[in-house]
Amino acid sequence: MNRALMMSAMCIASTFSISSYSAAIVGQYVVKNAGQNIEKSPHEDAELDRENKTDKAARESVEQITIEGAATANESPVGTFNSPISNLEYDPRVDLQSRNMAEAQADVTIRGGIFENTGFSVGSATLIDPQTGHYVAEIPIAPEMLTAPAILTGVDNSLYGANSSVGSVAYKWRPIQTAGSVSLGAGNNNFNMQRVHNAISWSVDDSSKWKAGVEGEYSRSESDGTIDKGDHSFERASGRVQLISDTSQTDLFFGYQQKFFGWPNLYTPFNVNETEDLETRLLIFNHQQQYAQESTFEVSAYYRQQNDHYVFSRENPGAFQAFHETKVKSVAVSGRHMTDSKLVVNYAAQLTADEIESTTLENNFTSRDYYKFSVVPEYAVALQDNEHLTFRVGAAYDDTNRDDSQVSVISDIVWHKLNADKSTRTVNFSYSEATQVAGYTAIGGSTSSGLFRSNDTLERETSKNLELGMSLDEATWRVDSAVFYRWDNELTDWTYNFDSTSARVANPVDIETIGLELMAVARLESADLVTSYTYLDKSEDYREENIDASFYALNYPPHRFTLGVIWYPAEAFELKVDNEWRKQEDNLLRNGDDTAFFTHISLTYSPPQLEGFNVMLAVDNLWDESFEEIPGTPGRSDQLSVTASYFW
Repeated sequence: MNRALMMSAMCIASTFSISSYSAAIVGQYVVKNAGQNIEKSPHEDAELDRENKTDKAARESVEQITIEGAATANESPVGTFNSPISNLEYDPRVDLQSRNMAEAQADVTIRGGIFENTGFSVGSATLIDPQTGHYVAEIPIAPEMLTAPAILTGVDNSLYGANSSVGSVAYKWRPIQTAGSVSLGAGNNNFNMQRVHNAISWSVDDSSKWKAGVEGEYSRSESDGTIDKGDHSFERASGRVQLISDTSQTDLFFGYQQKFFGWPNLYTPFNVNETEDLETRLLIFNHQQQYAQESTFEVSAYYRQQNDHYVFSRENPGAFQAFHETKVKSVAVSGRHMTDSKLVVNYAAQLTADEIESTTLENNFTSRDYYKFSVVPEYAVALQDNEHLTFRVGAAYDDTNRDDSQVSVISDIVWHKLNADKSTRTVNFSYSEATQVAGYTAIGGSTSSGLFRSNDTLERETSKNLELGMSLDEATWRVDSAVFYRWDNELTDWTYNFDSTSARVANPVDIETIGLELMAVARLESADLVTSYTYLDKSEDYREENIDASFYALNYPPHRFTLGVIWYPAEAFELKVDNEWRKQEDNLLRNGDDTAFFTHISLTYSPPQLEGFNVMLAVDNLWDESFEEIPGTPGRSDQLSVTASYFW
């Protein structure tokens, strides 16, 4: 495959939940949704087929592949091995607020929500951590096994998300292809990393319609940290087996991850050196099936166990420490069914049961069952050649055995036009609702003592989103835009009072958020560019006057710019740069500036004499920015590394 095709495929996808269906025939390959990094929903794939029926014969005569890009220039972190959330802090679609580094403890927020409002899904199932949303990003899966993440907001999150009221980070399982790699890394702060990955795929029968595959990886890293007492020691092992045909894919996966890391003021303001020790086990079964005409379904089932050992002071562990163990079992299904009348029924359902054992939370409310069902019929109306309107109107039902139920409206109208030159124009207008319940840390601890105080009167959170979006997609550039207005009611936030207790308290808040999102992608001859701007404005009502500061709901950037560049200065070199500038909302807890500029840069050399071998020099936080992403928690410093890899 030539480099120009690869560069086009590297560009990123739409930031927004705007439908876009484009295909381009390049040489002997069909690049579906060229320039997009998300795996399209069955709804979008069906629209793509309908719009390109005139090209059907041509498409069937060539090999069809799907090429994905990334929402950032760099895919790998600098201070540890790659994980599904690596480099999300430079992703224009999300705001990642880390403690130590993203791979240590990551709070992922979408559109000004908080970490508790964001869901992570693999296949059809949303992975939850019932203790706290701080740990939902603990996903012990090698990134090679997953597609690049789709960021679901508005209608798509209401339809496919579960217990995530604002947005979801969604992954799908990749088909296994025979390939492998081994990597060794080292850097400042006594950083070292080792990683091996291998995958084998083979035909089951002579017809080659059925293939089997096995894939596994082992990764570890350690360092003293970018600041004093910011050390880490990470380890992950994961593997899966797969059976795939022309119309189905079945995966069975198991992963294990152990992480120890420290950080001053990790959660508290008392200038102590805190630590966390996390163990995560994840077992997943997933089956995808195509049937009939433009109909698909996917079934996912998982078991997740998370163990957390928190130490308040590593110098005096006996002062305070906590142990938590959570177990989650879940089964989910999603899909679309095309009826004879061309009416499409989109649907999703998830049943989840969890339980927790804790040394610091109550002993009564220690388990909960969740139920989520959503049905959204869809109908397309042709206006003229290659132009149509798509209507979706439906609802979701959420319930638990502990909380009141909720019915949420899901609706949108999409106008889409495919021009003769394969460029597209899309306009989207939507209104959607979503809901969730609070985690055990917010509702299950003491309400009157301790540094972290729960609130057992918290009610179900609801979110309503009104949105208008537009997308322009050309052969060498793409522009996406969206403006939204969201009402969050009974949102759970952690607040702070400047009194003798310094207590953090879980409190409900009603927030109205106005947002503007703009993104532009350019595909040049020797470089790819992506830039974005996000504006957020919030109006909050805590219903109390004695709240001095907010840790999370009001920790957001009213203004944020990103710029990513992939440049090929010579045949053997590749330069990748990610930049982020932000102006954060004022916060009484933050030490230092409310503005920050971060840069992640890497240079990869692939000597032509050694096929499959490369060396990468990388640095994160190039300007040694000390911005506190979590108010009162020290920011990270710079990290440099050199990594040698061999691919086969």
